Amino acid sequence: MADEKRFAVLIDIENISQRYVELIMDEASNYGDITIKRAYGDWTQPTSSSWRALLLDNSIIPMQQFNNTFGKNSSDSALIIDAMKILYNNNVDGFCLVSSDSDFTRLAATIKEEGKVVIGMGESKTPNALIKACDSFKMLDVLYKEAMAEKLREKAASKARGSDYRSARGRSGSRKTNNVTNIATIEKAIKQIIMARDDEDGVNISTLGNSLQRRYPDFDTRNYGASKFSKFLTQFPSITLRKIGNSTYANVRQDYGLDSMD
Repeated sequence: MADEKRFAVLIDIENISQRYVELIMDEASNYGDITIKRAYGDWTQPTSSSWRALLLDNSIIPMQQFNNTFGKNSSDSALIIDAMKILYNNNVDGFCLVSSDSDFTRLAATIKEEGKVVIGMGESKTPNALIKACDSFKMLDVLYKEAMAEKLREKAASKARGSDYRSARGRSGSRKTNNVTNIATIEKAIKQIIMARDDEDGVNISTLGNSLQRRYPDFDTRNYGASKFSKFLTQFPSITLRKIGNSTYANVRQDYGLDSMD
């Protein structure tokens, strides 16, 4: 994983809903190895309580910032100061700034001036100034609605397939056992990663494996009865493997979209 870019994910919790956490981490992992994960806010406030369990689950470090002035978001300055420290210590190749607040526009522009990648994440209400200051900007509320609709489609499709789906995947892989991510979740992630790259050749399986490892630290093909990643991928009818030169690439079959899991 030495060739993977390193990213810092910095979240303004006073401006972003906790329901986006999983989506934020999954999206960020598409760009590289997340080496720094921090969330900024006043953790003494009751409004921050919904975030606390999510921090532990996602290994995000809470950064305390008291709001000393009424009506002023002090976490903005704390996030900006930390970002500049990380930038000039040259700890990362890029930043994921999670906020809908235009106050971070100058920060994003400065990071880009220093040759680093800036991925922005926020809601559709985010001012254009911040959006344009980033290399790429993800609308979390739009992506969240799509993810929820996809889950409903998958639930309906899974119910229709019934036991056929479980037997096709193997009974041990159809549910989460001993904290091992279930195989249906892995398959969906594989398709998401491939389709996010938008390359007609697909994704090098080494890159694909690294992306899965970032999303799911427990991922190990041996947990699913396969000695090698290439053998693990052959169990999915939705995935095709193709040799290009000395490398193997994985792609999604054209007749298998994200909402097709059988």
